[in-house]
Amino acid sequence: MNQNELKRAAARAALDELVDGAIAGVGSGSTVDMFIDELGARRARIAGAVSSSERSSARLRANGIEVLDLNRVLAEGRDIPVYVDGADEIDGALRMIKGGGGALTREKIVATACGRFVCIVDASKCVERLGRFPLPVEVIPMARELVASRLRSLGGRPALREGFVTDNGNQILDVAGLELDDPVAFESEVNQWPGVVTVGLFARSGADVVIIASPSGIERRTASGARG
Repeated sequence: MNQNELKRAAARAALDELVDGAIAGVGSGSTVDMFIDELGARRARIAGAVSSSERSSARLRANGIEVLDLNRVLAEGRDIPVYVDGADEIDGALRMIKGGGGALTREKIVATACGRFVCIVDASKCVERLGRFPLPVEVIPMARELVASRLRSLGGRPALREGFVTDNGNQILDVAGLELDDPVAFESEVNQWPGVVTVGLFARSGADVVIIASPSGIERRTASGARG
């Protein structure tokens, strides 16, 4: 199986994690694109979707799935039992680096609002230690160099993602060279810096379930203490 076939297999397996008749939380990225297409063929199962990016929202609508506003869903007291999203890297504790597509802030917001985070990946995204993939950090534009200098002091090599603006109107620094021995502490520290909107570490609250597609089949792993 090639990588696209593996992604589609993971996306298809995630359908079994959904709650019939409920709202689904939907992330972004190439594997999620395939999940949305699979979901479109079964759209009667769900009551609509809350999306973490404009790109995913457009794809959901193209598949006949109603996109709901998160604020309105929460104000009405409605539950979103499951959030399905991919990852750029995921370790054995189901901590992740996300944001390769630039939607990290909205992904973290929607994931937090949902009951369980189901991560869908092909086996190439599984690592022993996070940090091989450059860490995305969303920053307010006027703070770009302030944040970059602090990241350099921690051993990182930040690079502006040229020609890219997030759905929130901000910029992305992609940071290579970091040693993420304690990703929870790193996420907690960097998130507090003035000018940082979100760091693309999902370590303080990682995935609850990961569905991994490999040539040998589908593997489902659950985090200890997982929600739901």
